[in-house]
Amino acid sequence: MRDYLNRIIIKTDDNSSSIFIPELNENYHSTHGAIQESNHIYIKNGFEQIKNNHINIFEVGFGTGLNTILTYINSKELNKTVNYYAVEKYPLNQQEIDTLNYNGTIINKEVYDLINSNIWNSKIIIDKNFSLIKYKADIKTFETDINFDLVYFDAFAPDVQPKLWSKEIFNNIYNQINIGGILVTYSVKGEVKRLLKSIGFKVEIIDGPPGKRHMLRAIK
Repeated sequence: MRDYLNRIIIKTDDNSSSIFIPELNENYHSTHGAIQESNHIYIKNGFEQIKNNHINIFEVGFGTGLNTILTYINSKELNKTVNYYAVEKYPLNQQEIDTLNYNGTIINKEVYDLINSNIWNSKIIIDKNFSLIKYKADIKTFETDINFDLVYFDAFAPDVQPKLWSKEIFNNIYNQINIGGILVTYSVKGEVKRLLKSIGFKVEIIDGPPGKRHMLRAIK
């Protein structure tokens, strides 16, 4: 799949930015509200469920950086230390980053600029308790020896990019998750549920954010 030249910045129902890709007819976030969707799926039902004070997080699909931003905000509130790792094959360009309205609304400019900086494959120290490494890579070939407590699986939908929802990818993730670790995603497609169960995850279907009936949480 080629890089996208016509990604369109949109505003969702909670006034937060997202991106629409015409070629795929796909949005990065729910049009009902990007921030409320990310908070519900990845923070409330993911990050807040991890009881460790030191958390390793892996995100599939860094996108706009929104999940990282919200995790940073909540890590401060919960006094957690976070090592955050993310994979993104098609990073946003600087104009797109500057057009998103997260900067100065939900987070200050200094932190926003660090999270969405053009630094890839190297550690970014956001503060003494939060580090970030963004890998410009394809999840289909990405390898790591890091073990994770939490995985945000935020790839494009299975109907759009089925190869990203493969047994090989989920099996690799399963092997990198600590016992008791969690994977959260917005997709509750039957094939995704069956695949995660076959690998060894305990799968929970829970209430979704506004505009979506359910979401999925998988526990190792």
